[in-house]
Amino acid sequence: MIDEKRTTRSDDAFLVATGLEKSYPMGAGGRLEVLRGVDFSARSGEVIAVVGESGTGKSTLLHMLGALDRPDGGTVLYRDIDIFRKKDEELAAFRNREIGFIFQFHHLLPEFTALENVAMPALIRHQRLSEASVRAMELLKTLGLEERASHRPSELSGGEQQRVAVARALMNEPGLVLADEPTGNLDTKTAEKLHDEIFRLSRTLSHTFVIVTHNLALADIADRVLRLENGVLAPVQSIADEV
Repeated sequence: MIDEKRTTRSDDAFLVATGLEKSYPMGAGGRLEVLRGVDFSARSGEVIAVVGESGTGKSTLLHMLGALDRPDGGTVLYRDIDIFRKKDEELAAFRNREIGFIFQFHHLLPEFTALENVAMPALIRHQRLSEASVRAMELLKTLGLEERASHRPSELSGGEQQRVAVARALMNEPGLVLADEPTGNLDTKTAEKLHDEIFRLSRTLSHTFVIVTHNLALADIADRVLRLENGVLAPVQSIADEV
């Protein structure tokens, strides 16, 4: 396992969330408050882990940062642009261009090969497959999967499928990669390999990773660890305190 720490590449935050609020309707006219004025910032090349109990709103926070859902209150500035001032169609284009997503369940399209799955974000941008395939193959090579490029998801192991999902998240060279329990369905050995890949990619590329995880070993590779509790974020000084 990699245990080296590093400093981030820039002191300037390119993602700044301020006062994020989100609640959901409950029975009898009540509402469940999930986010209660969350403040968050990230710098280029930084790896940030978000931990917390199940049901505290970690995935909801990622959805706000990734423009998958609009907050009830607060703002998210991405490179000084207030993203929620965009219309839904503009937000969809923004997500495709600027944000990569990695989920616990890889969500690969079963009828397509690994190469085609990786290329999909570029195809959505109307790039030709012949052009997108060049970068898709480069990413598969980076993740040690070039020999699996023509295989469909059902022909890949769980770890291979998740690495394909990582490559797909990086396809459009996003500034921000959001990962929601990316090793949740992997065995310990395979999860550790993916931890190392994420760390290596964050060092060699300009992507910022925000990772929601219950896996303390994954959180321990992060530059910063934050705990979401009672609807707000607070820094974690030591992973040992989370055990």
